[in-house]
Amino acid sequence: MQHNKSCNHCNPKDNSKIKISKNLKITGTIFILVFLISFLPIFESLNESLISFLKLIWWAILIGFFIGGLIDYFVPEEFIFKYLGQKNKKSIFYAVIGGFLMSACSHGILAISMQLYKKGASIPAVITFLLASPWANLPITILLFGFFGIKALYFILAAMFIAVVTGFIYLLLEKYNLIEKSKKIILSGDYQWEKIKNFNFNESVKGTFHGSISLANMVLWWILIGFLIAAIIGAYVPSHIFVQYFGPTFLGLLLTLAFATIIEVCSEGSSPIAFEIFNKVGVLGNPFVFLMAGVATDYTEIGLIWSNIGKRTAIYLPIITVPQILLIGYLFNIFL
Repeated sequence: MQHNKSCNHCNPKDNSKIKISKNLKITGTIFILVFLISFLPIFESLNESLISFLKLIWWAILIGFFIGGLIDYFVPEEFIFKYLGQKNKKSIFYAVIGGFLMSACSHGILAISMQLYKKGASIPAVITFLLASPWANLPITILLFGFFGIKALYFILAAMFIAVVTGFIYLLLEKYNLIEKSKKIILSGDYQWEKIKNFNFNESVKGTFHGSISLANMVLWWILIGFLIAAIIGAYVPSHIFVQYFGPTFLGLLLTLAFATIIEVCSEGSSPIAFEIFNKVGVLGNPFVFLMAGVATDYTEIGLIWSNIGKRTAIYLPIITVPQILLIGYLFNIFL
């Protein structure tokens, strides 16, 4: 297999040292300071919000980095490229299926998707995977059915539909050079699972850990930024404000979209809020927009795509997805 020489990610790795990026050091320090300050009585609400969010997503983030580390160490680039790296429709459907089988929330998926991109997945497949995973994966499917009953099926199918349509649009954008080019990997024969065939426990643990740290340097500082902003809003913006203005109107959908963009932290945490919106307004469109828009317009996700894939890929994400989300939400309000 020959690598593109301009691809920094494809250079051999030095696993002898663990290096923490400057961005992660800065944001990590700020996060720790804010968390410690929140224990002062005057910031009790912020402390409760931070701890509540930590309880919701710590495990998802760890799972995401762990799976990303496993992918980095064990999965051959040729395997990723074979199923997710091709510029065709099949890779889009493979990405949707892969997203459905993932058991992590949106921020865990960020880590996994960036690792897939690093290993050779095409940009359209990565975007499809990102959109499908948080709301169409198995654990959230079960959770949504618990809240919404059979109506949850509309959410799951609509999420998959938007993911596929967006993936196809990204295929066209890449074809006509309107976004960044996917990585070029030239295959030289069948892929080999050498590290699985010649399994060594100590080396596997070390390799997975280094892969996870490498991924954390790319992803974790964005997650911490989003986490802090969401915790502050959760602490100081009353929940009844959201319910009051999330009415079953087009303006209500737009306000839902705006607030979902700000407060989206984790799919498991957003699901109960969406259900509360459903209880108050009695329609499916607003909770659907709240759930889906948080993924499609999340500043953490867009920033991560911007810094790791490219600014044009990041900019097109809300441009392509928001009209679809609003249209489907509007149709849900009318017909369901």
